[in-house]
Amino acid sequence: MKPASVNRSVIVVALLLGALFPLATLAQVPARFYWHSLVDSNAFPLIVSSVSGDTNPFNPADLVVPGANIDGTLANFGYVRTFSLWDRSAMLVFLAPMGRVSSDVTVAGKSAGQSARGFGDPMVEFDLNIIGPKAQKNIPDLIRFEPGFSVDILADLAIPIGEYDSSKSMNLGQNRWYGRIGFPIVWQLGSWVPGRRTTLEFLPAVWFYGNNNDFMGQTLKTDPKFQLDGHLTRDFTDKFWGSLDAFYYNGGKSTIHGIEGEKVNTLSVGVTFAYQINPNLGLTLGYKSTVNDNAPTDVRQDGFMFTLVFGWNKLIEGMNRLKSE
Repeated sequence: MKPASVNRSVIVVALLLGALFPLATLAQVPARFYWHSLVDSNAFPLIVSSVSGDTNPFNPADLVVPGANIDGTLANFGYVRTFSLWDRSAMLVFLAPMGRVSSDVTVAGKSAGQSARGFGDPMVEFDLNIIGPKAQKNIPDLIRFEPGFSVDILADLAIPIGEYDSSKSMNLGQNRWYGRIGFPIVWQLGSWVPGRRTTLEFLPAVWFYGNNNDFMGQTLKTDPKFQLDGHLTRDFTDKFWGSLDAFYYNGGKSTIHGIEGEKVNTLSVGVTFAYQINPNLGLTLGYKSTVNDNAPTDVRQDGFMFTLVFGWNKLIEGMNRLKSE
């Protein structure tokens, strides 16, 4: 393998996270996020999204406001660290959301609006591989690595310290704990040569929500929600790849002061493109939109995403310094 190819493969934090979508925003990540990299890799992702629809993009419970037009501009800054646990690949992710959201609702010819800005609830994610190749601890491991068929277990937890005003229905913080348990799957199709890699990927998961005991003076409860994401990804060159994406959600019925709402039944489709600017810097652009959104109580949402990720690995940086001397 050529040295340049090794560099691009090793700093896979940029490849992994070049497609990173805010976990606290729309509760989704796109393709290649759960690819495994050399242990002790690090990354700082910056994620900016513009989202419109009838739900608050900071709220993963997808509470629909019929007839509303809700716009959000969201930025996430985070830190990612890969490591080895029990000889398996593991990853720890921290994301801090911030931004602004505004809504406009028209009922009986009268309009009302709300807005919020500031910081949302930070989220921590832990991911551990349970089926597939062992952790990549050195350069030979990296060069020989092929995912084959791999399965991980992940756990997310949002910490309810974001900005919250109990007199408003529109907030960045959610005033309750929430998170998910999932099993990311990566299925390698064909060759694992950079520029020719193809994968089929799935993420089945279940979201759980604590109670918000002060939602405009009432108690908000939400049932667990099932998630299934799917991606078909393909390298176009050794630096440029894309994916076709689909996202399905079911469940998560919310109850406010004993009054039950509708459960979520949402299907979205999207597309993602990513480019490796250099061995340490990756860029991703994506778009997604709901497709079964004709009824007033359906989730209606679409959004663009821009991600810039700076990643590095001390072992690779040292190897590159030796080559340059």
